[in-house]
Amino acid sequence: MSVNRFKSVGFLVSSVSLALSLPVVAQSNLSAVMPKKALVIVVPNAAAGPTDFLARVIQNRLGEALHQSVIVDNRPSANGVTAGEIVAHANPDGSTIGVGNTGTHAINATLYRHLSYDPGKDFAPIVNVFDTALVLAAHPKLKADTIKDIIALSKKAPGSVNAAIAGATGEIATNAIKMLAGIDINNVPYKGGSPAVIAVISGEAQFVLTPYGGVGPQADAGKLRILGVTGGKRDPLLPNVPTLSESGLPGYEVTMWYGLFAPAKTPTSVVAALNQEISQIVNSTEIKSKITSQGYQIVTGSPEEFALLVRKDLERYRKVILEAKMQQDL
Repeated sequence: MSVNRFKSVGFLVSSVSLALSLPVVAQSNLSAVMPKKALVIVVPNAAAGPTDFLARVIQNRLGEALHQSVIVDNRPSANGVTAGEIVAHANPDGSTIGVGNTGTHAINATLYRHLSYDPGKDFAPIVNVFDTALVLAAHPKLKADTIKDIIALSKKAPGSVNAAIAGATGEIATNAIKMLAGIDINNVPYKGGSPAVIAVISGEAQFVLTPYGGVGPQADAGKLRILGVTGGKRDPLLPNVPTLSESGLPGYEVTMWYGLFAPAKTPTSVVAALNQEISQIVNSTEIKSKITSQGYQIVTGSPEEFALLVRKDLERYRKVILEAKMQQDL
């Protein structure tokens, strides 16, 4: 099987916050086409992590442009299904939008057999705000310096390596390694990124695929080693760390994207205006600095480009999920 490019989840307690709009001098195109009521941004996880960060970093600026309040509504649930239901079934007038990521839209479409909505058809992609690769963080005593070494070790002693798994994205990223390399690695599931990282530090598992933000301090302290990144190119924050593709697994690429979606049938004028305003916000000097300092790469682009990415990733993940027999019922 060929895996060319994979573009990805944590969920806890609900939180709602309100940002009052601030006065601006001129009406924006956005305020002209949006309904005259508060805008709700539904977030599929608790207050923390990339999806919540995306909503919070644009909240105040979006309120200024709208001359309206912007509410961030956290609706944590398994892989963001509850948030997906809310946005998919909301009034398609632009007053309710949602943060989505690779897991909530590209993975859930195949992972779950019986959803009350279709992640591929019931949303209008607005803008792909930023993305990030994962890192392969290993136990310091693992006798491997690259993914090539892990592959060799697994072939020499099948089943001797445990991968800590946190969420569907981590599982799919690990399964893609197994499929490309033709190796036997044990997937050990954990309830969240932190327990998975702790398992590797303790030696219960040998490695984990996770965003760098969750392991950076432990790596700096010598409790973990970063052996590679899953993106198509090296991470600017880790210029000396090779990609998995260049260090022993050609063609492998997994990147998690985070963007905004409206309900399907939202007027194209509203989607276009939201795309333009949000793109300007995240590319402004202040907001761009906040985003990149967290290790994320700003993407933006048109709604059509984002829709194409979602469709492509949905198909890529479908193949991995079906081959790995990962489908499940809610």
